[in-house]
Amino acid sequence: MKALVYLGPGKKALEERTRPEILAPTDAIVQITKTTICGTDLHILKGDVPSCQPGRILGHEGVGIVDKVGVAVTAFKPGDRVLISCISSCGKCEYCRKLMYSHCTTGGWILGNTIDGTQAEYVRTPYADTSLYPIPYGMDEEALVMLSDILPTGFECGVLNGKVQPGCTVAIVGAGPIGLAALLTAQFYSPAEIIMIDLDDKRLEIATRFGATSVINSTDGKAVEALMELSNGRGVDTAIEAVGIPASFELCEKIVAPGGTIANIGVHGAKVDLHLENLWDRNITITTRLVDTVSTPMLMRSLQTKKIDPTQLITHHFKLANILDAYETFAHAASTGALKVVIEV
Repeated sequence: MKALVYLGPGKKALEERTRPEILAPTDAIVQITKTTICGTDLHILKGDVPSCQPGRILGHEGVGIVDKVGVAVTAFKPGDRVLISCISSCGKCEYCRKLMYSHCTTGGWILGNTIDGTQAEYVRTPYADTSLYPIPYGMDEEALVMLSDILPTGFECGVLNGKVQPGCTVAIVGAGPIGLAALLTAQFYSPAEIIMIDLDDKRLEIATRFGATSVINSTDGKAVEALMELSNGRGVDTAIEAVGIPASFELCEKIVAPGGTIANIGVHGAKVDLHLENLWDRNITITTRLVDTVSTPMLMRSLQTKKIDPTQLITHHFKLANILDAYETFAHAASTGALKVVIEV
């Protein structure tokens, strides 16, 4: 089969690989029909994720058709159309019992990280019964790819951890796909204001279409001043970090209001300074999280009833044979206008 393989920092290739086989009774083999590229894949290519070693097939998102199942799999059979969760959960360990599936002792974020992932024609999915979701008849597969990771990540790590609630003020730093996913799902809770901050006017225009009440271009280095003017000097109740670089996190530190929350979503590959000399007396909360995907069933129902339309995030389509072009397009979003790319297998 064809697969996109990580070859070390800055290196990748589309290679021929052997099809995966059932290794455990709880496994399923899924034939991928659609997948995508995540910002986390770019972090891997930068060398920010040392757990992902050269030779790994990348990707942790996708939809497909069950090809084979292990003898212990009871919820799925060959031919079933399924959504693949970015998180594999055994459902039995200490962390799974706390609904912290991302920290499953034998699972978690392993697809495209410590085991081969979904940017291939086939993938082995551990713990199929608790890590796959049946696709209801008639649902848009492209929309469902966004439910593998990006929507639950934006919702759980940004909106839920950020304690977004009716009437509050929210700033999202980073109008990339994950920041826009947080923007879409924050509106479930009717905040009074959602302010999007980014360097790219095109993405800020999209954020306005998606529901941002105000946007700030931070290119001039005066984002803090602009936000404080918007908030009458108060700051925001929730500051969501959706980039993963020191500058964006430190911006959140400067704009959070007393009693507010900084919710980190970004994947950080470098240290960030925590300015406690400014924050020690401000009653703030700082949260971090790897998505647990506990919200996936709810988001799927919201998609079914058209309460949310994640296809708005999709800007480009590629075939698996052209996945290297897809990576170039996604990695140079400032010039290509890319948000999410869908790769058809």
